[in-house]
Amino acid sequence: MNHIFQKHLRKFILVFFDDILVFSRTLEEHVDHLRTTFELLVQHQLFAKESKCVFAAKKVEYLGHYISVDGVATDPKKVEAVQSWPEPTNLKQLRDFLGLAGYYRRFIKGYGVISKPLTDLLKKDNFNWSSKATDAFESLKRVLRQLIPLGMSCIN
Repeated sequence: MNHIFQKHLRKFILVFFDDILVFSRTLEEHVDHLRTTFELLVQHQLFAKESKCVFAAKKVEYLGHYISVDGVATDPKKVEAVQSWPEPTNLKQLRDFLGLAGYYRRFIKGYGVISKPLTDLLKKDNFNWSSKATDAFESLKRVLRQLIPLGMSCIN
């Protein structure tokens, strides 16, 4: 896919495995970009599954993020999953939590500093939960909660 769309990557196409994101400034430009995309797909005998396609959307979910004219935002469902995460009691649970929380590290100023007490627990034979770990765990959850755009909460 990267080879097929190489000429247009990051100009108006993003590809992740078999997911294609076509972005444009205007509807007219979008139609041209889609035409180019479809021509390349046909040329290489590739097909798009219509049920998975969304065209001319103002906002789209892509790889755990919401992309819109306003930029890139977190997926509220993933942030809510972090919010409901119980305090880790073992290394695997901590790794899983840090993996999910770390997915949005680019949105969190000082992520490395906030998460340091938790990442320190990942060192060999060092999983010893403390009040510092609890503080870091709760701080990460709190900061991530603030990333959910207004009106996008998953809580009913």
